[in-house]
Amino acid sequence: MSTVPFPQLQAFLTVARHQSFSSAASELRVSKSAVSQAVRQLEEQLRVVLLTRTTRSVALTDAGRRLVEEAGPGLRQLQAALTTASAQPGEAVGRLRLSTPGMAMPFVIAPVLPSFRERHPRVEVEVVVEDRFVDIVAEGYDAGVRLTEAIERDMVQVRLTGAFRFVVVGAPSYLERHGTPQKPGDLLHHDCITYRSQTNGTIYAWELERGRKNWRVPVRGGVITNDGQAMLSLAEAGTGLTYAFEPMVQEQLRTGRLKVVLEAYAPSVPGFFLYFPSRAQRSGPLRLFVEAARELAIKSV
Repeated sequence: MSTVPFPQLQAFLTVARHQSFSSAASELRVSKSAVSQAVRQLEEQLRVVLLTRTTRSVALTDAGRRLVEEAGPGLRQLQAALTTASAQPGEAVGRLRLSTPGMAMPFVIAPVLPSFRERHPRVEVEVVVEDRFVDIVAEGYDAGVRLTEAIERDMVQVRLTGAFRFVVVGAPSYLERHGTPQKPGDLLHHDCITYRSQTNGTIYAWELERGRKNWRVPVRGGVITNDGQAMLSLAEAGTGLTYAFEPMVQEQLRTGRLKVVLEAYAPSVPGFFLYFPSRAQRSGPLRLFVEAARELAIKSV
């Protein structure tokens, strides 16, 4: 190949990130047919199929996945460098794309983002809220926010919060009707509002601990959801017990709308961390966001 097909590569990476030709066309501000043609030209030049297309979905082939992993970070750095070249001295410009779970938004992103945007108004920040595990490199993110146990060990990690607990909670009305569980096994006889993982589709088993002993209780109940806020609302209504990130239920606990049960078995986790591949530190917007996030961590200690 005599020349690098940058427009075609950009079109392909955008389709791969959105898994949609229409969404890619909208972002690139061109027609859907232009995006499709660009991807087809790239496949012809490389002599491989990069995307599997049906009338309803788009998926990467193995060759396409390798190209995303290898070329994606380099192209983003090139685009950032071209944008930075047009900036005034000392001015930060560019784009930052973050993946975060819903429960981290009010405690991590919401406190950092306003001051970050005020300092760096020419940095565009896209925050994608999703509770599934995300391959941030393959899916075109600069960084992600997760609990440390969900982060691959080759990633750079920056602490954002202190440790916190996960707790089992229920409304007084539910506990009056069904009694209060005294040990982990009792949960098997209660109506539990359960969570279906967006990553693998399984129902989450509640994790409990006491000393060195750990339990994973395969709870069941009449309601399954993939939304943490829905679980809390249903628990407040007395529908059943639920498993919650403790900072999210502080107000409900303070007012008595929910009560903690099995508190002696509540597990602690190290907290939320911002994570990214080591090579991503060359990104100016990410470096500045890390600085702002570290300030938040210091203030919250």
